[in-house]
Amino acid sequence: MTGRTAVNDRLLLVNGPNLNLLGTREPEIYGSDTLDDVVALVEGAAAARGFAVRAVQSNHEGVLIDAIHAARADCDAVVINPGAFTHTSVALRDALTGVQLPFAEVHISNVHAREPFRHHSYLSDVASCVIVGAGVQGYGFAVDRLATILGR
Repeated sequence: MTGRTAVNDRLLLVNGPNLNLLGTREPEIYGSDTLDDVVALVEGAAAARGFAVRAVQSNHEGVLIDAIHAARADCDAVVINPGAFTHTSVALRDALTGVQLPFAEVHISNVHAREPFRHHSYLSDVASCVIVGAGVQGYGFAVDRLATILGR
């Protein structure tokens, strides 16, 4: 989706299962930054482009879907790291396509250099952009790309 215009000045940041463990879970893969660090990074990048951020993290698929549905009312785009739901959730894909907001799929690690089951994403082919293997910095890249899509 391109050619959109920002009207709500808000981005939704979605982090899926196990991302609440950032900073302690497999730091050799995911680094030492915490989820709070990720949220702060996204808020800073978004503010530089004139956006506020609503952040949600859950280990429960339905909570993430409800947050995406609610974004229709007051968000311009979505930055999502779906975690393991990347490889399993048609429901998350349907929620994202259903709200018709541009979204960036972010993965901290290079999923293509990991186990074969991590190579498939149910979201990538409908995402506005996919950022893989850039560490938490990838979230900032996602904000910048979505802002450009939204004319900021």
